[in-house]
Amino acid sequence: MSFTPPPLLELTPAGLYCKAADTYLDPWKPVPKALITHGHSDHAKWGMGAYICTTESLPILKHRLGSEIEATGYPYNVPFSVRGVTFSFHPAGHVPGSAQIRVEYRGEVWVFSGDYKVENDGVSTPFEAIECHTFISECTFGLPVFRWRPQSEVITDIETWITTNSHDSRSSVLFAYSLGKAQRILAHLPHSIGEVYLHPSIRSMCKVIGIPLNHLSIVDTYPKKPPYVIIAPPGTWSSQNRRNSDGVLIPSHSLTASLSGWMSVRGLRKRSDVDRGFPLSDHADFLGLIAAIQATKAEKILLTHGFCAPFGRYLRERGYQASELSTPFSSEDNADGESTDGRIEDLNVPEGFHD
Repeated sequence: MSFTPPPLLELTPAGLYCKAADTYLDPWKPVPKALITHGHSDHAKWGMGAYICTTESLPILKHRLGSEIEATGYPYNVPFSVRGVTFSFHPAGHVPGSAQIRVEYRGEVWVFSGDYKVENDGVSTPFEAIECHTFISECTFGLPVFRWRPQSEVITDIETWITTNSHDSRSSVLFAYSLGKAQRILAHLPHSIGEVYLHPSIRSMCKVIGIPLNHLSIVDTYPKKPPYVIIAPPGTWSSQNRRNSDGVLIPSHSLTASLSGWMSVRGLRKRSDVDRGFPLSDHADFLGLIAAIQATKAEKILLTHGFCAPFGRYLRERGYQASELSTPFSSEDNADGESTDGRIEDLNVPEGFHD
């Protein structure tokens, strides 16, 4: 009689669990020990007995969850052992400090990707493909309609939009998540763009991460005379009263823009509550997901949050053992990321895949 060993990682009510190490990965309920892929609040939740993350993510977790938490940081590519199981963090390219978690036990290797993107954004440590037997992959943008333009082109479009607004004596408001997107846009905006006001949450996160902003003219309060640039998290925006969450009035002379992968879909762009949309995402697009999966040489693919059913079908049609791993990692629109409930009809695209 053949014996099938239990999976190295299994889904439990508290989250993804490694029984051999008695350790959880990005759990969504309080547990004694948790390995954390990155600092977004749907992956790094409060209440764990002990946190283990990358060295870069350590100050981010303490900033967001409290300096009193018990937390340990490890550099990328440095193995450490928990009850005989070897773990290591590897760059995910998603946001600063983000990681994939490699798990090895008795010759079997799994990789939990967390969130990732394969394009080098110039701020996050670039994505590193890890060979494994089983790869747990997100598929937030797992439809062929999502194919990103190079970051440099999108940044150029943003600069042009800001410059045009300035010529018309209008300020420009960019909505960008405080961890990841904001640092990307700030790192690539030129000094000539003018004065830049940062929402307090973005300013404090840049300080925590240690992102140098010396090339920009950062101001503490709105200048009295336009034009200038405002960068704020999207959750602060209320179009009805043009105020952010701190009650600060968004100037009436300003134009607003959203930086999000969803802005690549015309229907969603039209339905957005802003004047302009720029398709800039911290997640891999359709082709990026495929490239990452191929590079792992994994025998089995488990899919989380996003278009799991159609993307899984696409992979199976191409010979992969692919199935869905149901997790609650689907509320990132409230946690500094991008998400969907996977309803294809909302995007006005066909269910079939076309290479």
